[in-house]
Amino acid sequence: MLGGGGDGGGAKFSHVKIHPAVDGGVKPGSGSFSGGTLSCKCPSNKVTVEVSGQTAHNHVCGCTKCWKPDGAVFSQVAVVGRDNLKVTANEDKLEVVDASAAIQRHACKECGTHMYGRIENTGHPFHGLDFVHTELSPDSGWSAPEFAAFVSSVIESGVSPDRMDGIRGRLKELDLEPYDCLSPPLMDLIATHTAKANGVQFS
Repeated sequence: MLGGGGDGGGAKFSHVKIHPAVDGGVKPGSGSFSGGTLSCKCPSNKVTVEVSGQTAHNHVCGCTKCWKPDGAVFSQVAVVGRDNLKVTANEDKLEVVDASAAIQRHACKECGTHMYGRIENTGHPFHGLDFVHTELSPDSGWSAPEFAAFVSSVIESGVSPDRMDGIRGRLKELDLEPYDCLSPPLMDLIATHTAKANGVQFS
C-alpha cells in the first residue's frame, strides 16, 4: 500500500518534518513512467542528468552521507541501472565528494547538489546501480518512496534522540516503514551476493 500519509484522518505526527517530497503525503509513481531529467540547484549552467527508465527502491534515508535539501531531516534516494544514466550538460562541474566511500557521490562543485552516486567496486552487491535524487526532476511519475532506511542515523547529524519517537511515528503514518538498515529485500540481496561469493549452496 502506498502511503498517502495523510495529514487528515487524525494523523498524530503530521507536524513532524521528514523531507519536503513526503511531508504532505507520499505521491504514487506511474507504471508507464519512462524517465526524466535531473538538474542541480545552480541558477544557470546547470548540471543535467538524463535517466532513461523508472527508478526502484525509492526511500527516505537518514544516513549522514546522502544529500539532503536545506532543512530536511532525511534525504530521498532511489536507484536506476547505471546504463540508464547519462550526464547531458556541464559534466565538468562534477566532483566526487568522498573518494573513499563505497558510493562515489558526484556533486556539483558550485551548488553542492549530489547528482548521482555510483559504485565502481565490481564486487559490491549494488554494483551496476546508480543512486539518484528524483526530487531534482520537474517530471512527475517517478517511483514512490517505499520505506525509511538508517533511521537512527539522523541522530548522528544532530537530531535530538528525544525526537525519534515522533519521527518514527510520522514515518509509519506515511507508510514508510522505518528500518535502522535497509529494507528486507535489499538486505536479502546483500546476503545473497555474499553467500554466492563465498560458495554457499542454497537448500
